[in-house]
Amino acid sequence: MLHKQQVNLAKQILLHHRTFATSSASAQSFRKWYQQLWAPERTNLPPYSHFTQIGDPVLRQKAAPVPQEHILSPEVEAIVEKMVRVLRKYDCVGIAAPQIGVSLRIIAMEFKGSIRKELPEAVYQARQMTELPLTVFINPVLTVTNYTKLKHPEGCMSVRGFSADVERFEGVSISGSNGNGVQNELELSGWNARIAQHEMDHLDGKLYTDHMDRSTFACTCWEAVNTKSGRVEIPFYK
Repeated sequence: MLHKQQVNLAKQILLHHRTFATSSASAQSFRKWYQQLWAPERTNLPPYSHFTQIGDPVLRQKAAPVPQEHILSPEVEAIVEKMVRVLRKYDCVGIAAPQIGVSLRIIAMEFKGSIRKELPEAVYQARQMTELPLTVFINPVLTVTNYTKLKHPEGCMSVRGFSADVERFEGVSISGSNGNGVQNELELSGWNARIAQHEMDHLDGKLYTDHMDRSTFACTCWEAVNTKSGRVEIPFYK
């Protein structure tokens, strides 16, 4: 049996349908009114405090360079601050501006020494992990310095809950303006070079799923799904 509110809503729709069905212009108005019943106006706009997810068009756009005269602007400063806040809020090692909904060429990276305690030493060594202080690049340029490729599992906060093996170059050099507008250049190797390549991909509208070994693509919590009879949630907030 229909709830009273549902009956009233159905009557409203029927009434509007009869009222607007006489002309195409009125039909447009009806469709717009009808859509508002289930698609309220968006109030949460970028820069977000969460990670955009695969499927969001912003992740497939080639990000625009930040104009030189705006690098030190309050607007860019606010975007960088939000990126760092989200990076640390979700305890990750890299973030690109498109991941908070802003299609600009800005990345931030940070590999904390505390991560070493969370991983087996053999894994830490095999992946050539080293500490990397918080580093911001505006309009970064990446150059490969070591063409040897290393294959390791890789995840992404914009492809939440999954991972796959990805080949990356062992060494890179990255240059660009830092958050203070000073030109900076950094040599990276091993895992930190991987972070830089991953974030640079985001600026070109690419995801690790474009490069992955498809046979290794997996849900990171598949064991928990089985153990808990499927009662597992992947959060997109924190």
